[in-house]
Amino acid sequence: MPRLDYYRVLGVSRDISDDDIKKAYRKLVFEHHPDRNPHNKQAEEKIREINSAYEVLGDPESRRTYDRLHWGEEARAETVDPSLILEEMEKKLFDEGRKEVFAVLMKMVPRIKSELAFIRERTVAHQGYDTFKESIVEARGAEVLDEFVTSDMEQRKQRLLEVRGAEVLDEFVTPDMEQRKQRLLEVAVQMMVSQAVVAKGDEGGIRALRGRLEEMFRKGRINGFATALELLYERR
Repeated sequence: MPRLDYYRVLGVSRDISDDDIKKAYRKLVFEHHPDRNPHNKQAEEKIREINSAYEVLGDPESRRTYDRLHWGEEARAETVDPSLILEEMEKKLFDEGRKEVFAVLMKMVPRIKSELAFIRERTVAHQGYDTFKESIVEARGAEVLDEFVTSDMEQRKQRLLEVRGAEVLDEFVTPDMEQRKQRLLEVAVQMMVSQAVVAKGDEGGIRALRGRLEEMFRKGRINGFATALELLYERR
């Protein structure tokens, strides 16, 4: 199927107001409703597209998330391989995760230095000399994220106190960051369903898709951790 642009589906510009999006949606639903087009076989499909677009653009938070994930202004009339659409979305989410953690760490220089000291010891123990070894850095990033990212922040705090003592707790993934990730994933999944990457009623397929996208976002966060540390790395 051709790649969908939700703004084009609703026939509006990207700078339209939220109220005008609602007006455009109502007008299109009235115009294309199957009851008004009983002999038009495409009416139901058109209504599904319109509803999918409005489900995202009609909510201001989801709309902002869509704008972050959208891959370009140009319409593409040709049929696009769903696997390519999924690959593009994975790249988007990877980059979102990378930028998020990188931005947080750039405000935490002392923490970066302490992580570099930890990684330096591990690197020297592993190979006998100090270099910025990406595989070791990313492994440490995965450990840190597993340690900090939980749905229950109080449990996270208790575990950290037990394992690492009275360490600074408000680091890396905050509740706001976690909420933002969930919004990104929800909109990304909706976009993939509307592009027929997975069928709308395929609950198992949708769960697998969400898991795949979430893992890509997590890899981006780990990469952001490694990139931030590399900026301040000095070989000894």
